[in-house]
Amino acid sequence: MAEQHGVTFAAGLACEGYKPFCAIYSTFLQRAYDQVVHDVAIQQLPVRFAIDRAGYVGADGSTHCGAFDLPYLCTLPGFIVMAPSNEAELMHMTATAVSIDDSPCAIRYPRGEGSGIELPSRGIPLEIGKGQILREGTTVAILGLGSRVSAALQAAEELSSLGFSTTVADARFAKPLDESLIKQLAQGHEVLLSIEEGSVGGFGAHVMHFLANAGFFDTGLKFRALAMPDRFLEQDSPDTQNDLAGLTARHIIASVLSLLGREDKALAALKAHSA
Repeated sequence: MAEQHGVTFAAGLACEGYKPFCAIYSTFLQRAYDQVVHDVAIQQLPVRFAIDRAGYVGADGSTHCGAFDLPYLCTLPGFIVMAPSNEAELMHMTATAVSIDDSPCAIRYPRGEGSGIELPSRGIPLEIGKGQILREGTTVAILGLGSRVSAALQAAEELSSLGFSTTVADARFAKPLDESLIKQLAQGHEVLLSIEEGSVGGFGAHVMHFLANAGFFDTGLKFRALAMPDRFLEQDSPDTQNDLAGLTARHIIASVLSLLGREDKALAALKAHSA
């Protein structure tokens, strides 16, 4: 394995005006963290990291699980970190990465297949640090990142059927945060919940830090951040691993209902569809 060399080689290419894409699994990029910091980030070189196996990987188990890339990249000054919610978004984020020439960036995407949506003829660069609202409600807001946006949409359907009007937003960017979108969600809803397929200290932690410094917790906002638990999960299907981690639609529903003081319904939601 030569991840350290790959990152520094990509940095050298960027120095010479090339547009390098450095494609490494999330778990293996950990081996080159020193090079990411010193050879890329400090120099603000436009190396584009394509980070495969971000999140749970099923049969490959804990050794290949991409749990830590969000915490270890989002803390680096100037880094842009993207996470597509579907294959079309991945195309747009790839085009976005090509267009970035003044800083390093990363696209984290999971192992597996796409959702089968219609693909655009070509990717279109996104506005940096801007998410999008996928459905609008008035009581609950769910801010999803990457692969967990689909679970957020499923949860929103059931919450709305229970009488809790629910907004779902796709963050798109873990860094920089879409602060205007987060403010809109916090100001316009009673409950705000974030969800990501990454460990504690990543996207949700940055959202929480922003909300705290902006004073939203001083005014009674109810917030929860769903992330991977503090343990390694062994081999299983990705769906089962996400269920064990508490990152499925039913866990979102239970968290929201608990925040709204409906513990009875929250318990029922957790029991629903469980093995």
